[in-house]
Amino acid sequence: MRLRRGIAIAGVAGAVAVTTMLIGLVTNAVSDQSRWPGWLGWLQEHAWFSFILLGVVMVVGTALLATLSETRAPVPVVEPMVRPDEGTGLPGAALVLRSLPRDTAAFTDRAAELESLVRSVRDWQESGEALPVHVVDGMPGVGKTTFAVHAGHVLSERFPDGQLFVNLNGYTPGQSPVQPTEALASLLAAAGVPTQQIPVGEDVGAVTEARAAMWRGRLADKRALLILDNAVSYRQLEPLLPGGGSCLVLVTSRKRLAANEEVVLPVEALPPDHAIDLFIRLSGRPADSLDRAVVEALVRMCGYLPLGVSLLAARLRHHPSWTAESLRERLAAARDRLVELRAGERAVTATFDLSYRDLPHERQRFFQSLGRYPGADLDVYVGAALGSVPVAEARRHLDALYDDHLVDEQPGGRYQLHDLLRDYARGLAAEERVSMDDAQTITRVCTYYLIALADANRHIVRAGAAAPPPPDGGAEVERPPMESRAAALEWLESERPNILATIRRANGLDLHGLVIRLAAAMAPFLRQAGPWDQAVGLHRSAAEAARRTGDRQALAGALAELGVVRRFMAAYPEAVEALNQAVTEYEAVGDRQGTADALNQAGIVWYLTADTEASARAQTRALALYREVGDRFGQANALADLGMVRRQTSQFNASVEAQTEALSIYRELRDQYGEANSLRDLGVVHCLMGEYELAARRHREAFSIYRELDDRDHQAYALNELGLVRRLTGDPDGAREAHSQALDHYTELGDRFGRANSIRHLGVLARVSGSLAEAAALLEEALSTYRDLGSRGGEAAALGELGAVRGLARERDGAVEAFQRSVEILRDLGDRCGEAEILNHWGTLLRTGGDPAAGQGRFEQALSLARDIGCPREEARALDGIGRCGVELDGPARGEPSLRDALAVYRRLGLRAEADEIEDFLASRAG
Repeated sequence: MRLRRGIAIAGVAGAVAVTTMLIGLVTNAVSDQSRWPGWLGWLQEHAWFSFILLGVVMVVGTALLATLSETRAPVPVVEPMVRPDEGTGLPGAALVLRSLPRDTAAFTDRAAELESLVRSVRDWQESGEALPVHVVDGMPGVGKTTFAVHAGHVLSERFPDGQLFVNLNGYTPGQSPVQPTEALASLLAAAGVPTQQIPVGEDVGAVTEARAAMWRGRLADKRALLILDNAVSYRQLEPLLPGGGSCLVLVTSRKRLAANEEVVLPVEALPPDHAIDLFIRLSGRPADSLDRAVVEALVRMCGYLPLGVSLLAARLRHHPSWTAESLRERLAAARDRLVELRAGERAVTATFDLSYRDLPHERQRFFQSLGRYPGADLDVYVGAALGSVPVAEARRHLDALYDDHLVDEQPGGRYQLHDLLRDYARGLAAEERVSMDDAQTITRVCTYYLIALADANRHIVRAGAAAPPPPDGGAEVERPPMESRAAALEWLESERPNILATIRRANGLDLHGLVIRLAAAMAPFLRQAGPWDQAVGLHRSAAEAARRTGDRQALAGALAELGVVRRFMAAYPEAVEALNQAVTEYEAVGDRQGTADALNQAGIVWYLTADTEASARAQTRALALYREVGDRFGQANALADLGMVRRQTSQFNASVEAQTEALSIYRELRDQYGEANSLRDLGVVHCLMGEYELAARRHREAFSIYRELDDRDHQAYALNELGLVRRLTGDPDGAREAHSQALDHYTELGDRFGRANSIRHLGVLARVSGSLAEAAALLEEALSTYRDLGSRGGEAAALGELGAVRGLARERDGAVEAFQRSVEILRDLGDRCGEAEILNHWGTLLRTGGDPAAGQGRFEQALSLARDIGCPREEARALDGIGRCGVELDGPARGEPSLRDALAVYRRLGLRAEADEIEDFLASRAG
């Protein structure tokens, strides 16, 4: 194949060259330009022959191109994952239940199928081989989901590590099939994976692969049961499959999914006797009171499908005066009304029609409204919004529809329509005024969600921060009680897929204002809970809706949220671009508050990318705007962020001043999160200033608040900083304990940057204790992560410590290389304290390596920096180094003054070990 392809390519290249030459010949012949040599001159004189030859060459070239095309591998036909008419680009989410739906009384005797499944699972488990996927397939309404759920309950004891149920919406009317990447995000979240750990990015294929790998890792060595309901293709479900062989996956689908490793369990229509028994059991009538021949005719008329049989039996149960014969007559009349449907459709739809027409008029209208709902499931509050009725009435309707087998009840007081019933309800709604009723229904649901989201945001938005306001008249709308942060987050997680589906539907109906407001109302939750690529899709859609309506204020808000989420994803160039655009739009509409918010966020991004000058300008301008509009919370944020920039550039007094003012405002606003952040950063600055006792106190205070807030990520940050103080003050065991606890937190949370910090600190402890090989391995690991994340500050810190380790290991060239690169980065960042630390390391390397004169030069550079910025520990280290170099170069008299100055600083800082070491050195020289 490759040889053939190479020959074809060479032939085409030759043909192109000959064609070019012949065109030149013909052109020259016509224009009487310069003569070509040899036989080419003859061709030039006989231009018509050149034309003929040119044609032959082009034909041959075309044939070779065809040959080349035929050598390509056939392009596989890819099954569509989204229906063509529904690909709006808006994000979606899978409905994942952390436990199995409840078993149903409508399950009838499928002993053969159940025994086949149980035997298959038992045999595979006993063989010790990997459990294959078990696919339950069959026509609509045949009871695939009911069978899978019942089997799950029967087998649950064999899978003690949990059961998950996922609706993949393969054939759900009005909804797109769930994308694998969306389903994986929901599954990972349901399995307890924190947002920070769920992979995100622009490349959907790469993100799906990364999430699938994490999902497989999460279920490794677990015995869990996963039901993937309503799958549209094997391609949709393949990334969701666990990697190990100890988990059971049950898949339901209307299609016969092709894969070699599957065990296929077809579920057919019920045998006549089973269908009759199910009808009699659900009808509530004694068996001897029913004409078995008539019952047989009834179940035959609905195709022996469990769904249809259940509905028919419910009709008879609710009408004590009816006989089986009168029910048969009614069903026959309904079938006549649906004569245009195919036979299979007519069999089950006739039972729907009979049940529907038996409902009171107001319940018929309510049932129609359920067909317009774009979500996966609903509670009584959404039902009230759909039907424009009070919650109590919606509850009565849903309970009655459940009794009539027209809706299914899910855990947690939620309801769901079978796909066939949803399609039937949509058809009923379509007979009415389609556009107007759809728009009105979706508007009511959107309004309800906006009001409920406002309630939820009260618990998850930080104290003092602004949250999107509810729409007018919200006090009159009934919504679920949310009295705590935990209750709000539980409601948000349950409703996430439904809200996103509702936004998608609103967008399709050009209800752009509602799309914008819902995206803004979901922003606080998605900031915290992610997945962030879902938030990116939502805010992009809101921005597009704002552009279409010309609403620049809304466009600015959507761009600002997009920038924030991009920052979370470490997509810093995209974050800056979005935030700069937001600033432009806010300025255009004269919104100083919005401008300040966007500037504050842009300043954070510039801080993270080490553009400290731009960050300081942005935060200073944001602070001025916040003061103009009287936004105390914004002032605190800008001051805190400005304090971090000042600390990064070694302006310690200015940093303390800014953070202290921020801390005061946070306490005034009772914002514990902001208070803890400022306390932690003050601890960092005090440590750099040599005020170790105060630094430790600030870190302990911050840690206490983080623990009260149950914020484990920031607890870990406080532990790392506390560990640093303990190491510097001579408590290596306490330091190792703190860094190890932080590492455990970061590893569990998936915070790679924090984890790298912990590993770096542990590497320093290993160096100090003399374990150079361990230190080098830890520091190399941290360095690799910092570079992968683009953290230049982390890279500089790791390089500096790695240079110190290499120096101790007599790897002079490697140490110098690490020090040089570290200093370059730190100078670029403006981190003079960090630079002084590395110069002190470098001086030590030169002094111990036999070049005290060069070492003294590095120490003097470090001393100048440390004194200039007020970094006493590095000042003492520099003085110590200068003194030792002086002793080696010119004797004790030259070095002793610097050593005694260093001793005084160490004593003032309370660093006993360093002070004792100098005293011992001076005593040894005196003796």
